[in-house]
Amino acid sequence: MPTPEFITALRRKIGHDELWLSGVTAVVTRRGARGTEILLVRRADTGQWTNVSGIIDPGEQPADAVEREVLEEAGTVVVAERLAWVHSLPPTQWPNGDKARFLDLVFACRYVSGEAAPEDGENTEARWFLLRNMPSMSVSQLERVDVVLEGDAGARFERGATSS
Repeated sequence: MPTPEFITALRRKIGHDELWLSGVTAVVTRRGARGTEILLVRRADTGQWTNVSGIIDPGEQPADAVEREVLEEAGTVVVAERLAWVHSLPPTQWPNGDKARFLDLVFACRYVSGEAAPEDGENTEARWFLLRNMPSMSVSQLERVDVVLEGDAGARFERGATSS
């Protein structure tokens, strides 16, 4: 999926300056006969396996956004069951010079239906992985899975110094 129009419009006004954006990450689980599985996608731009993630559209509720992103990116219907983690990500800069920082809302999502498949061009693969057979992933992606699997401990909130 290309850059959302509201971001393109902002970029026309502010250029490459850092944007503060709200994003969602879906840690999608389903229980099967062989154990718990996690839905992952392989990003077309980096080749890395990740959880499904995306940007919240203006006025969109975060739980709706995470469910929409999973359907758009992996062809799978899910229900957002719990907000598991709220944290800010380090600054990001793209090759074109655009800068952003994301507030990431990580949701525990339950599989409902659909066959995992890359749907929108952002990913080259979408697959279920048993926990014991997870592919190589970044520490930050694995940490999101760990936070969701911690379960009933409740939401996790990052604490730290604020910049002025």
